Amino acid sequence: MIERRALAAAGLLLVSSMAFALSPARAERLIVSVSNHRVTVTPNYSGEELVLFGSVEKDPTTPASRTGYDLVVTVMGPRADMVTRRKERKFGIWINTDYREFLQVPTYLALFSNRPFDAIASPEVERRQQLGLNNVLLTQRVGPDYADVVPNDAFRSAFVRLRSEHGLYREETSAVTFLTPTLFRTGIPLPAAVPIGTYQVEIKLFSDGALITRTETAFDIVKVGFEQFVATTARQDGLFYGMVTAFMALMTGWMASIVFRKD
Repeated sequence: MIERRALAAAGLLLVSSMAFALSPARAERLIVSVSNHRVTVTPNYSGEELVLFGSVEKDPTTPASRTGYDLVVTVMGPRADMVTRRKERKFGIWINTDYREFLQVPTYLALFSNRPFDAIASPEVERRQQLGLNNVLLTQRVGPDYADVVPNDAFRSAFVRLRSEHGLYREETSAVTFLTPTLFRTGIPLPAAVPIGTYQVEIKLFSDGALITRTETAFDIVKVGFEQFVATTARQDGLFYGMVTAFMALMTGWMASIVFRKD
């Protein structure tokens, strides 16, 4: 019995050693942080820019020939279902003729890099790693099916364009700056209409067209003041929210009657 247990233990150790030997060794790791992990949105909030900064930490196994790096930063806001509608002018008026529903897509999406994506990796790697707005998966409801479509699909193009016009989708291929061969920084612009919630930040390190390593961080955007009180009350206590809304409506009507009362 003891011999069998010893053989089993030896076999398990051998399998573990082989698995470790076959797994890719990471010769670098990323150390990153953002300038503010909690952004507060007040009634007079007009937008701001966070700063992501970090470094590439090497170890003794880093190949001596590896001297250049590329970096891609992807920032994704909270996900939600959204609809893009197609309008056509008929009989002198604009009416909705068709629509496409986008399922659980990022409300905010930004991709930053130190140089164009096609200079960083091959088209296959670009698609697999979702480098660039054209390669990010945006699942849609197409009839009874769920799928992403080609980048030049009319609804997809319109959806990305409309989000980009509001500063909520963006792609900048010269936004990441290497201050030294291993130190880097980039800005994360947040528009005035930035959605509330948790934002995931993924940082990918490439060298010679291959993904070397990746890491993640996050930050929160929260609403403060009376707007947050109203939003929280509406979500957690519908009855009280209704009473407050009715009271405010009565007060507004009463004040208006005083202002416009004739002598």
